[in-house]
Amino acid sequence: MSYTNILAEINQGILRITVNRPDKLNALNKETISELNSAFDAAEKDDAVRVIIVTGSGLKAFVAGADIAEFLNLNTEQGMGLSRTGHLLLNRIEACPKPVIAAVNGFALGGGLELAMACHIRIASDNAKVGLPEVTLGLIPGYGGTQRLTALVGKSKALEMIMTADMIDANEAKAIGLVSHVTTQQDLLGKCEEIANKIMLRSPVAVKHAIAAVNSVIDGRNGFEREIEEFGKCFESQDFVEGTKAFLEKRKPVFPGK
Repeated sequence: MSYTNILAEINQGILRITVNRPDKLNALNKETISELNSAFDAAEKDDAVRVIIVTGSGLKAFVAGADIAEFLNLNTEQGMGLSRTGHLLLNRIEACPKPVIAAVNGFALGGGLELAMACHIRIASDNAKVGLPEVTLGLIPGYGGTQRLTALVGKSKALEMIMTADMIDANEAKAIGLVSHVTTQQDLLGKCEEIANKIMLRSPVAVKHAIAAVNSVIDGRNGFEREIEEFGKCFESQDFVEGTKAFLEKRKPVFPGK
């Protein structure tokens, strides 16, 4: 499938989705959001895709935010509709049964940071700058940022970042738990692929259930009950049979992903 604002390329089980609007610092407009939805829909249905890496084109920005030009002249109802559109995309990324890794290069601001936070793992290059500057426009984060940032870094730090609109660098982002690793720009995608390749050695079925269980921390469900449900579902999978058999036979498992 061809796209206008994103690139999608699969290689050895890893699908790399690149937001490709470098002249706009990869800002998320309506068309880009629609294309990202389509790309994730296709990825979830494609058995060849095991892990997804999301990044931005160029060296300056992951995604520098939403396309503010599209915000002009909206009323309350239209603003809520815009927010819902962003929520639908980022909720489906967060709920994706396949691991999604954000390769954060350069600026990840506003909707860009919200996109990164919806991914399951975030790796940043050492030139990354992240923040939620919406209050400088008279707005608040509208694509789930108030909820995900709070879950990731705690209420106090989330409110400080949102209310001051300050950007933080990659090292501070790692210190507060917003990203997992910091690399050079040259090593960023390599680090993401290293983690992806490690995940691909594990049971796809178990990984899917782990994502669902961990997501219950912020989706309003009882997380402990959700863990019990997802744990139980694993026992009916072929991956469980292969994993336990391989363990008892003292060999590496070859998971069928079913």
